[in-house]
Amino acid sequence: MADEQQTELTRAFSGMGGLGVDEAALVSAVARWRRQPEKRAQFRRSFPGFFSASAGAGAGIERCEDEFVAHLEDEFARLRDAAVMWAMHPWERDARWAHHVLMHHHHGYGAAAAALVEVACTRAADDLLGARRSYQALYHRSLEEDVAYRLVKDANANVSSNWLKSRFCEWTLACTPRARSSDELFWLQLLLGLVTAYRYEGDRVSEELAKEEAKALAAAVKSSASGKAKVVQDEQVVRVLTTRSKPQLRATFKIYKELQGKTLEEDFAGEPCLQEAVKCLDSPARYFSEVIHGAFKDGADKQAKAALTRVVVSRAEADMEEIKDAYAKQYGAKLVDVVAKNTHGHYKDALLAMIGK
Repeated sequence: MADEQQTELTRAFSGMGGLGVDEAALVSAVARWRRQPEKRAQFRRSFPGFFSASAGAGAGIERCEDEFVAHLEDEFARLRDAAVMWAMHPWERDARWAHHVLMHHHHGYGAAAAALVEVACTRAADDLLGARRSYQALYHRSLEEDVAYRLVKDANANVSSNWLKSRFCEWTLACTPRARSSDELFWLQLLLGLVTAYRYEGDRVSEELAKEEAKALAAAVKSSASGKAKVVQDEQVVRVLTTRSKPQLRATFKIYKELQGKTLEEDFAGEPCLQEAVKCLDSPARYFSEVIHGAFKDGADKQAKAALTRVVVSRAEADMEEIKDAYAKQYGAKLVDVVAKNTHGHYKDALLAMIGK
């Protein structure tokens, strides 16, 4: 087999150089190598990292590494996941994403938990409410209940204990106590406020209120910088971010920048949950373009790569045109070109169809 053909098949088979698999190249190889086991043996020997001659030496085989099997399963699953999620009602889709985050990622804030902030802060009020109703129908518990479960440190938690007991007594009694750090409790408390929000959807904005709350946010950031407490521990910050309408928040963020000379997003850099919330509330198109870009970075983890499907599927019929504009402005390239270059096969075709040209 020529070096060029070998390289082409290796890229197609592994998902290297892009996400998904090139099904056409795989089928073509099956046809070309019919009754030619020596070709497959050559392919295995030239595929470092995925087939190991030394590991299978005792049996006289080039052993397929377990990590590669798992990797290939993930790559083949991308098209399936995109198709299934695209066919779902948006509320069910968001409910399933939220459940996945809560049930499978328990170790602090990260790329996976960002999906829950994303759903809470970028959906319209009725859509977030619909996702919460779908969550109950699917899992026989409320989304709020499962988030509250993560807020439990122990039966006599001191952090915000009065607030928790007054609002979630019946939930905490049913929860198994779990060890949590104080920092994690605070950001989970913020998360609970975000997922239960039902924001005003109108355009009315109070400039006086925006000035007042911009100053309150600035005071919280200043207090945090002095080492007194983290910003997420400030009740004013949590109240503003979880209750105000998006137009009102954008007015507040604008005044904050005028007062401080920096954006709130910049000043929240040390507290990722707050920073993600501000990004999603202030400029969702820019946020989504950053998530897409992150999926293609060298060293992107499993959650970052999976986010590409989540964003394209969920925003295809919402604000994809705005995302395409934001991507071009931020990265100087067309989103369709970047996706076409970094994905393979039918998965690539599906994403491009949803993005549109």
